[in-house]
Amino acid sequence: MSTDVTKKSRHEEMMGLADRALDHFQNHTTDMAPEPMQMPVEAYTNQERYVAERERIFKNLPLALALSLELPEAGDYKAMTVMETPIILCRNDQGSVKCFLNACRHRGARLCEDGRSSSRVFACPYHAWTYDRDGSLIGIYAAETFGELDYSQHGLTELPCEERSGLIWVGLTPNLHFDLDEWLGDFAAELDTLALADWHLHESRVLQSPGWKITMDGYLEAYHHNLVHGKTVGKHTVGNLLVLDTYGPHQRLTFGRKTLGDLNAQEKSAWNPEEHIRLIHSCFPNLSISGILGDHCLVSQIFPGPEPDSTETVQYILAARPPETAEQIEATENFSAMVLQAVKDEDYRIGFSIQQSINSGANQSFLYGRNEPAVQNYHAWVDRFMTQDA
Repeated sequence: MSTDVTKKSRHEEMMGLADRALDHFQNHTTDMAPEPMQMPVEAYTNQERYVAERERIFKNLPLALALSLELPEAGDYKAMTVMETPIILCRNDQGSVKCFLNACRHRGARLCEDGRSSSRVFACPYHAWTYDRDGSLIGIYAAETFGELDYSQHGLTELPCEERSGLIWVGLTPNLHFDLDEWLGDFAAELDTLALADWHLHESRVLQSPGWKITMDGYLEAYHHNLVHGKTVGKHTVGNLLVLDTYGPHQRLTFGRKTLGDLNAQEKSAWNPEEHIRLIHSCFPNLSISGILGDHCLVSQIFPGPEPDSTETVQYILAARPPETAEQIEATENFSAMVLQAVKDEDYRIGFSIQQSINSGANQSFLYGRNEPAVQNYHAWVDRFMTQDA
């Protein structure tokens, strides 16, 4: 398909989303689920259930663990600890990204500290065993005294890894391979429209956040925007207005911007829909790509902690191009400050208050309204993955 045809098709799709959002705006409505949904509070607090969900969902499904743009050149690597699992993502000499457990095959020492860098080899700080960018064992200190060893059987333990749509996807369980085409389905084309590999990474940071489901709930609805985000994103978006498209467990949320009503005074041929709606792409179970405002974008990863009451959120602040002028730098810094305030000081402040009261007995169950269809869809898929065989 030619670029012109692709752009035309995307423009038509965005026009359709703007049309749907405008209809809701005019009628004070929103996309809705058939009925409210009830979930026992135990689904948020039970330790046994939480351990099983972490294992079944986060250890068995592909997770987008990094942006392609974090590893632009051969030898670039990113070491990180994901749910107590130490890993290394590395771009090899052929340009592919591989993922290994960050543990020497001799006695298990970590090869490098968490962070991003570049290296020709990975050398164990304990006994100087060395590995190349493909994870192969290539050297042993004092090999002549160590004894016979088949190097080919002692490379780093590899995790399934694929690169797609500007993201690097990993399965945290060795030898448990996944079909990324099947997993993403039509949602892959949606992710492709974001061209994530072409953005500039301005900064990344880690936030401590409430429990997994409390945290994720806040990423999946606009019901709270007017009350919670009045000083930040709520100044730009219409509260309790959502256009939802689902792709199995993955979802595209469309919010209306406060300028949405301006479209009533324009001929459709003159519409520029991107100026009046805001898209959030939510990839199950823990990735949110949102906050696209002008030339800026927020990517968030939510990782459950060892207990049900905490998670770790990784935020990436992206700019369409490296900010160079004083005006561009100020715009990027302002966007970064705004989304930090919206998430940390507004969303997570409420989330931590929920976390503090969740065991008080005030609620035996939580309700998700008809106007929270994305939250309902998310929890329905959690239950589905916990009950199905594959």
